[in-house]
Amino acid sequence: MLFNSLTFVVFFLAVVILHYTIRSWQTQKRILLFASYIFYAAWNPPFVVLLWISTLVDWYVAKALDKEEKTGQRRILLTVSLLVNLGLLGFFKYGEFLLENFIGVLSLFGIDFQAATPSIILPVGISFYTFQTLSYTLDVFFRRAKPSKSFLDFALYVTFFPQLVAGPIVRSTDFLPQCEEPRRATRDQFGWGLYFITLGLFQKVVLADGMLSSASDTIFGHSEGSIFILDAWLGVLAFSAQIFCDFAGYSTCAIGVALCLGFVLPDNFRSPYAAIGFSDFWRRWHMTLSSWLKDYLYIALGGNRFGTFRTLINLKITMLLGGLWHGASWTFIAWGALHGSYLIAEHLLRQKFGDCDWVKTVVGRFFLGMLTFILISLGWVFFRASDFSSAWLLLNSLFNFSGIGSQLLPTLEMIQVTAVVLGLLTTHWYLHEKRLEHAMQNFPAWFVATIWTTMLFGIILMQGGANAFIYFQF
Repeated sequence: MLFNSLTFVVFFLAVVILHYTIRSWQTQKRILLFASYIFYAAWNPPFVVLLWISTLVDWYVAKALDKEEKTGQRRILLTVSLLVNLGLLGFFKYGEFLLENFIGVLSLFGIDFQAATPSIILPVGISFYTFQTLSYTLDVFFRRAKPSKSFLDFALYVTFFPQLVAGPIVRSTDFLPQCEEPRRATRDQFGWGLYFITLGLFQKVVLADGMLSSASDTIFGHSEGSIFILDAWLGVLAFSAQIFCDFAGYSTCAIGVALCLGFVLPDNFRSPYAAIGFSDFWRRWHMTLSSWLKDYLYIALGGNRFGTFRTLINLKITMLLGGLWHGASWTFIAWGALHGSYLIAEHLLRQKFGDCDWVKTVVGRFFLGMLTFILISLGWVFFRASDFSSAWLLLNSLFNFSGIGSQLLPTLEMIQVTAVVLGLLTTHWYLHEKRLEHAMQNFPAWFVATIWTTMLFGIILMQGGANAFIYFQF
């Protein structure tokens, strides 16, 4: 069930009506839980069982962890949670990838091993809810949180439908306290919720699908011969803008839907293409995953507590695993490795030169911001390309100044991509140190109403086939 579908509109209206007509808070939570299971089952009903397994295992493990005092026993309990959750994630997401690479390694030694190709269907959103439930168990293990007293509240935390399949990844300490008292959106919250839903759908339907996807698909789908340098750059920039509009669009919709029900979800994006440096980028892009990797992986590995060399190794490992989290492919691992290298280079440069005065100037900040954006966009080549040969072909085209290459993009698409990318960068720089809702308060009501109406008109005008969000595959 997609946010950008009429089915979801009907589903959401039914949930809102029930949520505000029923007075019992316990009954409201049961309805939200049941609606969340319906929402998830709309993709593939049997996979609801995986949600139940994660919910039950982490519920009982957390309860036992809270009571257990012996370190050895507590580690065994945590291992149970890790094995179950990561085992399910590993089988469904990485099973075929591991088998293919195992066969490849054997072939290097002259062993011809033939295995039946498994037909494994990837459960939508499994990476997101796995990390979410693991954060709960880990917080209880490290005594950073107490286990939930209500199984209903915990089950709703695991399955809350707005963010179930593509984030934000919510911490139990942020969500469970909201389940203790009845949640009813204020008039302002409901208005902002509807605005965020509109903005998210505009980003997805009009920008990502309507104005950017065609150019991105054309360039990344080209597999024979060099591409003309201008077309190649516009295709890469189109995907940079597309993946932001698609993923941030989902997160914005999720935050809006939750807000209409009285729940507050954490921000997941904050003007990432205005980032000045790569650590700043990861503080702004997919913020809930970035903080998860920092808190539960980077710091657990030692963080920056054991000297420069160990810090650099920890950065590399964290980003490699972050790349692997996105998909079972060596191109995703390469993307993670590249970002690890970016962070390492930035760390070493700062260690050697510190914060130079020119970096603090407007020109210096803008130059570093644009450099960051270009290098981030180059990294997206590995993220989007189907294989390494396609990635290298496109990278070569980006720096082929001979003027030779296929011209693939129509003039109209080139204008569309340029307009969207420039508009996106301008917006991100304007909102660099601002939250959207705070910035909107500086505009007159008529201007806000005009923007809102324009977005609604664009959504209605360009609504076609309901395309899935890119991050559903992760």
